[in-house]
Amino acid sequence: MERFLGIDPGIARLLEKAPGEELEYGLVMDCLKTYKNPRLKINHLLKIKALIRVKKGIYIFGQNFARRPYSKEVLANMLYGPSYVSLEWACQYYRLIPEAVNTVTNITTQRSREFNTPIGLFTYNHLPMQIYPIGITLIKFSEHSQALVATKEKALTDLLVLRRGRFSSKKHFCETLFEDLRIEEDDIETLNLELLREIYQARPHSAVKYLIQIRSHQKHE
Repeated sequence: MERFLGIDPGIARLLEKAPGEELEYGLVMDCLKTYKNPRLKINHLLKIKALIRVKKGIYIFGQNFARRPYSKEVLANMLYGPSYVSLEWACQYYRLIPEAVNTVTNITTQRSREFNTPIGLFTYNHLPMQIYPIGITLIKFSEHSQALVATKEKALTDLLVLRRGRFSSKKHFCETLFEDLRIEEDDIETLNLELLREIYQARPHSAVKYLIQIRSHQKHE
């Protein structure tokens, strides 16, 4: 702990022991267990902004103590679960949509919720269990942090189904996909057709049906 000389010994121990920037209550309490009242110590670290409470029981290091950037995706998994990052945030991550996205959007099997935190808004949309586990991948955001995120196929279909609803025709779907959302045809070519079919089998929906048709047509050109 010599490299942390001169700073509060409580935050020094956390910096030494915590593997990532995203901290759960149990880890914080374990690191501060030598204190007579660890919860009082946590309150002190929050007061001096050595820690920031994202939500009850979840923390990040304050700006002056952070060793590296924290991951909003990792925090999204921690805030409410089971959940995975999807919809606009994941589509932005894969560069499928051109707009900047500020809200971290997620899917959960639980009821829909939102959390307005000191680091931004996190929203969670409900999906039934039969479609939830299909098309989820574990992405490593740093040496010490990883998070469950939708594949680009799942992120796009979640976005189309939950935000746009039913489509009356293929023409209507193409207008939404290419003109409204401004998805590039080259990006559609990169979608895994078999995964799209698996998603459709679990959740038959006009959006997924038309997306499969467009992708299949590209494959045979």
